[in-house]
Amino acid sequence: MVATSYSMGIFGLDAFQVEVETDLSQGLPAYELVGLPDAAVKESRDRVRSALKNCGFDFPVSRITMNLAPADKRKEGPVYDLPLLISLLKASGQLLCGTDDCVFLGELSLSGEVRPVRGVLPMAVHAKEKGFKRLFVPEDNAPEGAVVEGIQVYPVKNVPQLLNHLRGAEEIEVQKPISGEEIPVSFPDFSDVKGQLDAKRALEIAASGGHNVLLIGPPGTGKSMLAKRVPSILPEMTFEESIETTKIHSIAGQLPKGTALIRQRPFRSPHHTISTAGLSGGGPTPRPGEISLAHNGVLFLDELPEFSRSAMEVLRQPIEDGMVTISRVNGTATYPCNIMLIAAMNPCPCGYFGHPTRPCTCSPRSVERYLNKVSGPLLDRLDLHIEVPPVEFDELSRREESEPSSLIRERVNAARELQNQRFFQTGITSNANIPASRLKECCPTTQAAEQLLKRAFEKFGFSARAYERVLKVARTIADLDHSEKIDSAHAAEAVQYRSLDRKYWQA
Repeated sequence: MVATSYSMGIFGLDAFQVEVETDLSQGLPAYELVGLPDAAVKESRDRVRSALKNCGFDFPVSRITMNLAPADKRKEGPVYDLPLLISLLKASGQLLCGTDDCVFLGELSLSGEVRPVRGVLPMAVHAKEKGFKRLFVPEDNAPEGAVVEGIQVYPVKNVPQLLNHLRGAEEIEVQKPISGEEIPVSFPDFSDVKGQLDAKRALEIAASGGHNVLLIGPPGTGKSMLAKRVPSILPEMTFEESIETTKIHSIAGQLPKGTALIRQRPFRSPHHTISTAGLSGGGPTPRPGEISLAHNGVLFLDELPEFSRSAMEVLRQPIEDGMVTISRVNGTATYPCNIMLIAAMNPCPCGYFGHPTRPCTCSPRSVERYLNKVSGPLLDRLDLHIEVPPVEFDELSRREESEPSSLIRERVNAARELQNQRFFQTGITSNANIPASRLKECCPTTQAAEQLLKRAFEKFGFSARAYERVLKVARTIADLDHSEKIDSAHAAEAVQYRSLDRKYWQA
């Protein structure tokens, strides 16, 4: 007799159904687990054996063959412990109830406790699509699974509790969805920043249009301080964005305990020693990296030239396409990475090149070598280049608070609302993502603005990509000004944010 239970697996951002088949036959006692399991799945044999014994059940003394189908897809992690145990109990006649409409997910302790696992949200979505009615998950993962409507999610603490429910002795209460009330913003506020009005204005533009930013200036001028406050002015996440972001964090195992949905935009700030795989994602079976973990939020790279050249260059394609594709022997996975990239750097190794009072101790050659660590193609993809100068004492000593993030966010939300109306049902999320085919339609310019852009293109030697990004930034500035057309003032402000790299790189 073959007994079957059902579970789910994860590859990339998607889940797939797994049938756990168990056959008990005569012969010398043995326990074979097949179906392309990894080391963690193979070790589940010992966890299941101990959990059964310690929960008062008999481990079958026979030849046991267990198969995880489909056998051509690699199975990873301890998520199959619980379905393996259920299938074994059914095959040995110790569990007689039907479980064909059930999916089981969970890692077992040796005492029979059920521990949390990764990727419950995408698994729950797929279980519903496949027509399953009940989903049994670890108690800590239940809020995450309950986000999906149309399937009953049961939080399981231990094996006896689950079996009592299946036998009808004592029912487990269905997990109710957690209320979608707004979580208070916990990011630092722009009111803490003294001075730097030009930088604040540029970051407001960047947040309004989803543009990438380069902050350049001497040490201690507030580059990191400004970047860390950008999430406080970004628009609230939509439900669809929350689902997509939560999926990625769940698969990566970085969803906080008891969290149902991520409702705040992510802010990721990896150290400059991060590897290429850590940034883009990787591993034998591809996992999301920092670029994808920042999806729908901010990826902040402090001390940009200190990152390895390969790590910096791996950013080029993802920030252009909004997705990163990772190819490995075990398969190819694609993760979304619609991010706002903020990078910060000093103008030279000592940090004081161009400083009004402190002399730079670097040779022209070392300054050139330092700046050339950031390639031209990567600079082209950074829409706004913002100079962050030293703050004067009068600004630092002012008692009045600066403009708070709440007021800036109101203007950002108003600009985003115009974009939502412009891009309704087109799949475009912000001005930064306008495709080349729609630039002329979405970015109409006055004749004066057209002439100004032409002169800037010829004077600064813009590439075609740089010109398009200037146009998109000008579109955002016009939105903040509630203007349907891009005027010369909007174009001029957009161009000035591209001239900074010419100032330094030609020095």
